[in-house]
Amino acid sequence: MPRASTRPTSRDVARAAGVSQAAVSLVLGGKWKGRVSAATAERVRAAAAELGYRPNLAARNLRLGRTRTVLLVVPALTTEFFAGVYTGAARVAARHGFGVVLYPSPEGIGPARDPFASAQAALDGVIASSMAADAVSALRGDHGRGGGGGGDQLPLVMLDSDPEGPGTATVNLDIADGVRQVAEHLLGLGHRDFLHLAADVPSWTFEVRARELAARLAEVPGTRLRTVRSPISIKGAEAAVRGALEGAERPTAVVCDDDQLAAGTYKAARRVGLRIPEDLSVTGIDDLAVATAIDPELTTVRLDAELFGERGMRALLAVLEGEEPEQGDIPVRLIVRGSTAPVRA
Repeated sequence: MPRASTRPTSRDVARAAGVSQAAVSLVLGGKWKGRVSAATAERVRAAAAELGYRPNLAARNLRLGRTRTVLLVVPALTTEFFAGVYTGAARVAARHGFGVVLYPSPEGIGPARDPFASAQAALDGVIASSMAADAVSALRGDHGRGGGGGGDQLPLVMLDSDPEGPGTATVNLDIADGVRQVAEHLLGLGHRDFLHLAADVPSWTFEVRARELAARLAEVPGTRLRTVRSPISIKGAEAAVRGALEGAERPTAVVCDDDQLAAGTYKAARRVGLRIPEDLSVTGIDDLAVATAIDPELTTVRLDAELFGERGMRALLAVLEGEEPEQGDIPVRLIVRGSTAPVRA
């Protein structure tokens, strides 16, 4: 009976390359720079390729105390934006041999139930998107393994959240600048009577939108700003905004916290006989698929969800390696389409 082939080991690679096993570990683990020469690193990689060597990840993970698993907590699994966040995070994770578990926390508020018997034993870290501060407390725990986070807690990267919040690191889109771009665009078109259709969700990102809009409009004499709150849904927005559009002192522009809210505003406007953009300008934030599915197409702030997820994962990987995450908010851009126009005389 033929003997089964033996899987090559790091010792075999070291022998073939004429180096120590420690050097093989450094090179194949990506930690060789400054510790072995480039020529030695190339010799090790060539030997590994020739032998068909593959590192034993299970043994390596056990040695490092790592599971190579990250939890991504999002408000909803069915939202297009968060699908993009997951795609970007998973792409970066895969390049580094990590897996991503996706977990919803309804509405992004309130404590999230621990999906594992012990998150600290099953995870290397948590990325939490658009969450209230207490929503991840059960997942991090008070006595985890550490691994780069504060104290004994799991490392936590917060997305779209207060930089002074509980995260080990925070990654944000430049939402404040996006709102300023919207305000400048509408003011430039002559609008002075605004309605803010605000998401009825207690979240830092929506607080920023409200604060920035009010601050910018307050700088221009003769402006008026009213606020109506709505759940993030087309139906909810239609019901919430209709009364404001029927009144004698209706706004000339509606600034929506989200593209779904903008779509609901379209429906409400048509029910009360207003034309977009002739009678009413409407803006959104996100640049979801609905933005180009409605007519006229929506002027909105484009948020790069996949880049957002990538940056979040890169930040967590940096924390795990004891490095400083990349700094600076992710730029956003206003996409001007057919839903905004100059105020009619």
